[in-house]
Amino acid sequence: MAAWWGTRTNVSKRLRLEVEAMRVTFGDTFRLVVPRDDSELHWIGEVEVNMTGVPQRDHVLKIVYPHAYPLHPPEAYVLKPYIYSPKHQFEDGQLCLFNPKDGTTYGWNPARSTAVTVAGWAIQWLYAYYTWKQIGIWPGVEERVTRPPSGLNWRP
Repeated sequence: MAAWWGTRTNVSKRLRLEVEAMRVTFGDTFRLVVPRDDSELHWIGEVEVNMTGVPQRDHVLKIVYPHAYPLHPPEAYVLKPYIYSPKHQFEDGQLCLFNPKDGTTYGWNPARSTAVTVAGWAIQWLYAYYTWKQIGIWPGVEERVTRPPSGLNWRP
């Protein structure tokens, strides 16, 4: 089965649109890495976090297209500097950028969302992370799981 993005000699229309959207939005900040093997197509970009108290301003992000793209969103990782957060980050380092419960209106929308969407969310994640490190509160809405009033069935 061919990759969603086509081949090196026959690139899909979706990938051409992705490349154009990334260039228009981020200029030369991100570069597309086309694998020679079965690894996943991805973007690498260096962004600057311009915030007081950030120990290293330059951050390298990696945006990885999954094989099931666009049904599944790209994954975002911070390659440099090393960042670990017990909030909004998976054990493998992938950033948690949206809640799938939000649906296609506020989360990933296969028809409209692109790598630009995920790169933008990843940059926002960096600012949220450093804000949390400085003030102890993750900015934005976080999902809260609370127990219902007594007498109701509780299912986590």
